[in-house]
Amino acid sequence: MTLAIRMISRRVIMGMLAFGCLGASTYAADEVPPKTTVDIVIYGGTSAAVISAVQSKRMGKSVVIVCPEKHLGGLSSGGLGFTDTGNKSVIGGLAREFYHRVWKHYQSPDAWKWQKPDEYGNKGQGTPAIDGQQRTMWIFEPHVAEQIFEDFVSEYDIPVFRDEWLERGSGVKKSKAKITSISTISGKTFSGKMFIDATYEGDLMAAARVDFHVGREANKVYGETWNGIQTGVLHHRHHFGVIHQPISPYVEPNDPKSGLLPRISPDPPGIKGEGDHRVQAYCFRMCLTNHPENRVAFVKPDGYDPKQYELLVRIYEAGWRETYQKFDPIPNRKTDTNNHGPMSTDNIGMNYDYPNASYQRRREIVREHETYQRGLMYFVANDPRIPADVRSSMQQWGLAKDEFEDNDHWPRQLYVRESRRMIGKYVMAEHELLKRRPTPESVGMGSYTLDSHNVQRYVTPEGHVQNEGDIGVSTKGPYEISLGSLMPQQDQAHNLLVPICLSSSHIAYGSIRMEPVFMILGQSAATAAAMSIDKGIPVQSLPYSELQTRLLADGQVLTLSSKIRVPATKN
Repeated sequence: MTLAIRMISRRVIMGMLAFGCLGASTYAADEVPPKTTVDIVIYGGTSAAVISAVQSKRMGKSVVIVCPEKHLGGLSSGGLGFTDTGNKSVIGGLAREFYHRVWKHYQSPDAWKWQKPDEYGNKGQGTPAIDGQQRTMWIFEPHVAEQIFEDFVSEYDIPVFRDEWLERGSGVKKSKAKITSISTISGKTFSGKMFIDATYEGDLMAAARVDFHVGREANKVYGETWNGIQTGVLHHRHHFGVIHQPISPYVEPNDPKSGLLPRISPDPPGIKGEGDHRVQAYCFRMCLTNHPENRVAFVKPDGYDPKQYELLVRIYEAGWRETYQKFDPIPNRKTDTNNHGPMSTDNIGMNYDYPNASYQRRREIVREHETYQRGLMYFVANDPRIPADVRSSMQQWGLAKDEFEDNDHWPRQLYVRESRRMIGKYVMAEHELLKRRPTPESVGMGSYTLDSHNVQRYVTPEGHVQNEGDIGVSTKGPYEISLGSLMPQQDQAHNLLVPICLSSSHIAYGSIRMEPVFMILGQSAATAAAMSIDKGIPVQSLPYSELQTRLLADGQVLTLSSKIRVPATKN
């Protein structure tokens, strides 16, 4: 084929893509029009973003996804395959359809390349991994999730503008309390009637000058127990109390004059119950394997410094041996590897400025987290100070060769467990989750434990090292999530919905922040947006009874009495 023909063919193909003739979802940078107008503009490439877009199309609305990411799905396709389900009976609508599609994928023998289905087992987080009766599967490989999200946008012919970063300084245009358009750093503008911020960071919300909070509120703010600084509270097994002997934080044990070991804060932890600026720790959910044909050995990362892990040596020397307790199995001899223990993949204290940071500073934080975590795995597998049995076992593990292939097999998405949280029309607090008071106008349900990872590592008055902030308190059953928590105050923005960085206290968010819940709330947010467009009213004025009727018709579970809609058996 000549160069001229190739160029003409490319123009023809791109023209077909732009008009949906090929069902494409992605536009080449040089083919994107400078201005795009639709009914609903969604910013972000997370699971909630995709589900919001699908629901928008189901509601008959034109929609576009504008996202910094190149890959869709956020954490759901970024390594978090061992789903935090909680009570799966409250996961309905499009979220349940996603897990149904996972189930369908693994019904094919071709899906089991490195393992037979009966070798996998059926372990999930609080639920069986595979629910044949409900035709759902809750545990999956990252690339499977990503393909499902790509299938969604392809089937619904949803335009996706990738690698497009919101101009956070002046890129959000408003007419009084109405957002009219957003612009990206590349110079493109997207106008709409409604906007949905489906990012983990809440960048659109913040740029629209909507009130938000970062860090832990003092307990007195909302009358809570589990929100503020939690010194002396030792839940789970992610603290130094599990070792049963004190660990010195100093370079020379028990000598404060020698200075602190790396990754221990010199600052006092604060007063129990008071608020602070700290957010719970981030990590990468690594997809590991011990299958020799699919394993990429851990290598020494650039910037590797073994001194960063001196504290871990002392932990092992004290007899700790829980290294592999969160190597949770996903299909094909792979894991969703999460934090576990006093020092693990959580990079405690290194993310405080992330929520409000510039893009450049965030990239630096992400790189530092990657260096820390890659270095941690290399250290455990190779450093002679690590016990021989632990070291030799770790050498059998490595990154999965067939995952994240364009990113050196490393997860593309940092686990941003918490960032900005809107202060909106209604603030969800521990009272709603613990059923101390009723929740108005439910648009979905959650059920996971009140859960916060550690936020700091400090020196106790006795001169020992300790972690603080890890909380695990049962909600004693599912709870409802209020429509008002998805929307700002009307005088700040009356055509914006926020299903991820929703209006919530720190500790309530610790339960709400699960991927199935984000998908649930994404669907409800899009439904509210579409209905508000039809009525020509601010989203805050939408009659709840009408929204409730549509949500139930679409399979959302709003109360424990709601019925789950199981996909038809022909699929």
